Formats: sequence, structure tokens, C-alpha cells
Amino acid sequence: MPTYEDIMLPFLKRLSDGQVHSLQELRQVLADELQLTEEERTRQLPSGLQSIFYNRLGWARTHLKKAMLIEAIASGRFQITERGRKVLQTNPSRIDNRLLTQFAEFKEFKSHYQVKADQTETEDSGEADKTPSEMIHSYYQELRNTLAEDLLQQISDRSPAFFEHLVLDLLLKMGYGGSREDAAQVVGKSGDEGIDGIIKEDRLGLDVIYVQAKRWKNSVGSPEIQGFIGALQLKGAHKGIFITTSTFTQAAKEIAARVGTRIVLIDGLQLAQLMIDYGVGVATETVYEIKRIDSDYFIEE
Repeated sequence: MPTYEDIMLPFLKRLSDGQVHSLQELRQVLADELQLTEEERTRQLPSGLQSIFYNRLGWARTHLKKAMLIEAIASGRFQITERGRKVLQTNPSRIDNRLLTQFAEFKEFKSHYQVKADQTETEDSGEADKTPSEMIHSYYQELRNTLAEDLLQQISDRSPAFFEHLVLDLLLKMGYGGSREDAAQVVGKSGDEGIDGIIKEDRLGLDVIYVQAKRWKNSVGSPEIQGFIGALQLKGAHKGIFITTSTFTQAAKEIAARVGTRIVLIDGLQLAQLMIDYGVGVATETVYEIKRIDSDYFIEE
């Protein structure tokens, strides 16, 4: 059974024609190319929800994408980048994590979830230096970060109206009061000073929070935050949440922090993490329980 690193080179070669390919399409093509048996094609993960080969194919895609050798065109559809072409031109015998670490974007991706044993640990230290608990945490963070990016890709493929509704669904899941119908009444209304939604802070409606949702690719700058502040002031509101699928510039963050109005800024990564935490747009695949000794049980009277 090939590892995800074994799959990366044939994966990239299949995209060398410059066309957009889907993961489902590559699943069959690469299984044939790697001469997998029927048992290897269908062997399942312990959860029983996905084949091991398809799971590893997905991780090969993720690593190639993080190194910017391929880019996502839409959910589940990918295309080779100019960097990917240049890597193939070197005629590598294999593409693995060691090769990908030459790219700063890939090293940054890895650094997000690597667990350091101590402050003096070097980048070259391997998993042998980590305890099993540390490795579990490290892999969990990798799975979570990858899921977060996949969520943002799904959001970018949907309409702005879908994104606005998603934001309100998340806030309701987080415990804010009111109802889905109440919040939806103002979503997308024109001439509302840029306010996309209103949600009650508690179930009694003692205060309301104004919400603006921007499904952008470019960073949200200070002009947008200033406009949001102005809209809140016109409404006589004291609290607002500005959510985007992209990021905020430093100037935007500074303006939000300086004003008397209480404004919370949530960028794309934070949004996706909150969706995972509160179960919006995600489903549990499997659950592992880590047990420890109950010392109290073994105390003899």
C-alpha cells in the first residue's frame, strides 16, 4: 500500500497537462498506475467511513497544495501551478516532505501543528523526540488545520447569501439569543448602512449585536472597519462583529481596538476553527478516548 508521500509525484505528474482534475478522477487513475489490488483499493480506515487509499490521496493533495505546487480551483478540483511545473522539470525521483520543506509556505504549514519538546528543539528533530501524547496532539492539529482550510474552500464556492446565513447559524450555535428567522430578516437588505445581520445577545433580547460578513479574498482594510463603525453609530449600537473569510490588515485591527464601540474581528481561520468547535458544516468522523490510570481506585483502605 503506497504512503501519501509515494502518491505525491504521480499525483503532480497527472496534473502536468495543465487541466483541472478532480480528486475522484485521480482516485481511479492513480490506483491503476500504482497497480493496486482490489483489496488495497477498498481497504477501509478503522472508522469504516473512507478507504485508506483515498485518505492518503487526500493527504498527498493537501501537502502539494501547502507547498503551492497545485492550487484549488473549486472544491475537490485542482490544477498544477508554475512552481509545480518547475519541480517536475528537475525530474525528481520522488516528492516527499523533505523536498517540500524548501518552500517557505510548506514549512509554515508544518510549524502550525508541530509540538516542540522544548525551546531548544531544532527543525530537523523527528518524531522520535516526541512522546505519543505529543504526536497525537500534533496530528490532531494537522487534521484540524486541514479541515479548516477545506471549510474556507467550501465557503468560497458558495454564494454571499449562503455565507451570511452561515455566520448567523454559527452565532446561534455559540449561544446568542433570538431566532434564525429574526436574524434573517435583515440579511442582505440594501440601504442598511452595511449591516448584514442583527442577532440578540441573549434570549431576552436585552441587547443586540450587529454583524457584517465579508466573503472576500483580499484583506479587509481600515476603510471597511471605519464604515462598519459608522453604521453602528447610526444605529445607536454598542457591539458589532465583523467576520471575513480572508484576513484583516494591521491598520484595520488597530482602528477596531481604539474605538469605544466594542467590535470583534474574526478572520477566515478563526471562523473555520469556530465552525469546527461548534459543529457548523462539519460532522464527527470518529472519536478516540485517551484513558489514564484512576489512582483513587487503587487506594486500599
